[in-house]
This record gives sequence, C-alpha cells and structure tokens, in this order.
Amino acid sequence: MNKRVIIIASVFGFLAVMFGAFGAHSLKKLIEPNELEIWRTGVDYQFYHTFALLFLSSCSRFKSRLINISSWCFTIGIVLFSGSLYLMATKNLLHIESTSFIGPITPLGGVFFLAGWLCLLMGTIKNR
Repeated sequence: MNKRVIIIASVFGFLAVMFGAFGAHSLKKLIEPNELEIWRTGVDYQFYHTFALLFLSSCSRFKSRLINISSWCFTIGIVLFSGSLYLMATKNLLHIESTSFIGPITPLGGVFFLAGWLCLLMGTIKNR
C-alpha cells in the first residue's frame, strides 16, 4: 500500500502545485474573482488530502483494511470534490452550458473525504 499511496500523493501534489500556479498566474486573467475563489478551494482541498495520503503512507505498522479504505476515499474525494470545483470554476471558459451534472459531484466528493477521515479514526482505534 505504501508505494501506491506515495505515488498517488506525489501525482496529486504535483497537480495541486501546477493548478495553484495556473490559477494564480493565468486563470485570474480569464475568469471572474468568484470563480477563481472556487478554483482555489479545489486546490486547497487537494493539498489537504494529498498530505493526508502522505500521512497514511507512513502508517505501515497499522495493517488495517480501514486505513487502506481511507486512502481510497481520499483519492476518490480529491477527484470528485476538487475536480468538480475545477470544472465549475472554468465552466464559462470551457463553454460548459449545463452545470447541473457537476453540482451533485462536489458534495459526493466531500462525503468521500468524510468517510476517509472516519475510516482513519476507526482503523486507528481498532488497531492494537
């Protein structure tokens, strides 16, 4: 699990830095300030959960199925939550007519984040 989690976290970390820089330097000229704030929220949550994944990679002494599930929840949460925010922030730029399909994805990603933290808690409590 450790190598896989570190690879996933590395990719997400790289992308978070790239998306943050892109937002700060290029996107701010192309999208509205409120859309840029949505973009930044996506970057922030991607970073938070990238760090959480890196923490999980160091939990090798906890041989817990729940810890493994936690890493998957964080991964899916990043894709759904941050990914949907990136789409919402750039919908006008990308000429996305309807955002009705994007709206429900964001809270679903948030549910995966919550599930990941809950699995981490339960996995830690159950571990001896």
